[in-house]
Amino acid sequence: MVYLTTFYWGWLLASLLLGLAMGWISVVQRGQGVSKTLVRWLAVLAAALVAAAFARIVPGRFGYWLDLGLVMFALYLCGCAVGSWLRDRVVSRSAPAG
Repeated sequence: MVYLTTFYWGWLLASLLLGLAMGWISVVQRGQGVSKTLVRWLAVLAAALVAAAFARIVPGRFGYWLDLGLVMFALYLCGCAVGSWLRDRVVSRSAPAG
């Protein structure tokens, strides 16, 4: 993991900043969403990918890409959450009462 942060810090920072920007500019949609079945399948898939990364099941270059992709995706999601939270704080303060 230290190797990834040492040599790919620019890409990791870019994924965090991209997530921050996407969280800031995204508009909350109050529509149908994703079904509970699909959410469960995606959670199982994400857990399986993280487990494969920790267990080092995927060898070589593809395992390296898996680790890097998971770290970048996690940073992107954290950036999205922070950007959305910041936008909510800024917009809710500047919105007129009424």
